[in-house]
Amino acid sequence: MELLETVNERINSLVWGPYMLLLLMGTGIFYTVKLRGFQLLGIRVWWSSTIMTVFKKNNSSENSKGISPLQAVSAALAGSVGTGNIVGVANAIALGGAGAVFWMWLAAFFGMATVFAENVLGIKYREKKNGTYCGGPMYYIEKGLGSKWLAVCFAVICCLASLGMGNMTQSNSVAGALKDGFGVPVWISGTLLSVIVGAIIFGGIGRIARFTEKLVPAMTGIFVLGIIIVIATHIQSVPEAFYRIITEAFDIKAVSGGFMGYGMTMAIKYGISRGVFSNEAGLGTSPIVHCAAETEDPYEQGMWGIFQVFIDTIILCTLMALCVLVTGGDRIGLDGIELCSYAFRSAAGNIGGIFMSVSIVLFAFGTLVSWSYYGEKSLEYLTGGKYIGIYRIVYSASACLGCVMSLSLVWEISDTLNGLMAIPNLIALILLSGKVKHRELKTTLGRLSRRKQNDHSLTKYYSVKSD
Repeated sequence: MELLETVNERINSLVWGPYMLLLLMGTGIFYTVKLRGFQLLGIRVWWSSTIMTVFKKNNSSENSKGISPLQAVSAALAGSVGTGNIVGVANAIALGGAGAVFWMWLAAFFGMATVFAENVLGIKYREKKNGTYCGGPMYYIEKGLGSKWLAVCFAVICCLASLGMGNMTQSNSVAGALKDGFGVPVWISGTLLSVIVGAIIFGGIGRIARFTEKLVPAMTGIFVLGIIIVIATHIQSVPEAFYRIITEAFDIKAVSGGFMGYGMTMAIKYGISRGVFSNEAGLGTSPIVHCAAETEDPYEQGMWGIFQVFIDTIILCTLMALCVLVTGGDRIGLDGIELCSYAFRSAAGNIGGIFMSVSIVLFAFGTLVSWSYYGEKSLEYLTGGKYIGIYRIVYSASACLGCVMSLSLVWEISDTLNGLMAIPNLIALILLSGKVKHRELKTTLGRLSRRKQNDHSLTKYYSVKSD
């Protein structure tokens, strides 16, 4: 066991080291330039083409086995919006200071372009099997790059990560939150969780999508409402919180026994790494579910990816960061879940602690359900559709197991697997960048403009010469 821990620690230091963070950021910067800052300059287009369409008639046929773009992004959000948005943000601030939030924003900004590219490639190279679409990095790596072994590597790692980071670590968080908040024994949580998860995932992507389509708005609304209440009770501290975020992001003062720029280095490291952990931009997971959407336009589905990262990090992580900073828990040595609980209890006492528990349960459960699909599609790619029923049984049982066992090593190995997943995906994103074309994006923008005749401003901007 000690040998396994040592090996994993060394691998983790490499896959989440400065070179990986530079590669993640560099890929996002590259696509931001290639797409001419579409995630910012095209905000009116992608906003009106995503969340503002929720009241329109579902484009999917009632008889179709596919899902709508909204259901796809709901499932992807359920997978990415998890404990990283709560504990991960608190951990980033505790380790990297308030300045980590700024670098988290920066990672999210460029991550929007990365996820956009992932979705475009995913839709372009997906396949239809048994009436449903299948796609993701394993497909665009094999069909686009012609590298079967690299695609297999991604699929194997994703399948293993689904049982660890996507399942056992999340179920453990659910059991811990229910025990701390309501005194529910972990074995009861594990049994119920296993049954509920099994009932959902055995219904396939259709049932997962319908479930997350209802869960994501509910848990997001509850979370935002609770945080706004906390911030409102400390409203006078909000300007100082933003001041700290900006100034500490570029803190080059030397600490005692340290070196010049240590504070800024830690802010960059933990801000970027926790930001990626939260929104999964570059890991290659979210396009797996986006590819199941009934859409013919890769670039329009790419806009849903931008929206996904915007909600996950720019909105939810920022609100959680403000919640932590305005209550001052980071200045008294608290970290992780203790720091989060302190923030909510400072505003609402024991009710705040209960709210914290409910939020963790909802967020972790959403991640748990969605990650089952990532693992399932990876196994389907590897085996041609065999053993899916066995995988679902194992996945459901793992949820119970995760509730009752200590998972420190599982957390560490899962973190390493997440980093390893990003390597083949980022290689593909860079080498297939020629398939993500600005002139094709312009074509999509023109079609969207004709759909909504009263909005020409962004189409005018994109009337410049194409690539």
